[in-house]
Amino acid sequence: MSDVAKVIELNAASKTSVEDAVKVGLKKCAESVKGIKGAWVNEIKCVTDDAGNITEWRVNLRITFVVQ
Repeated sequence: MSDVAKVIELNAASKTSVEDAVKVGLKKCAESVKGIKGAWVNEIKCVTDDAGNITEWRVNLRITFVVQ
């Protein structure tokens, strides 16, 4: 039997890094979605203060998981 996969989209953020934002998003998603197989990082955004310092990293993720 062949597997069927579904893709969902979500946004996640971290004050540390892009990689941490991806980890935060995947970990939170895994609390309610089982069978995660991978993720695409669609967009990366940084939030800055008035001086141009990065205060937060944001990512848009498309997460693929196997339908049970």
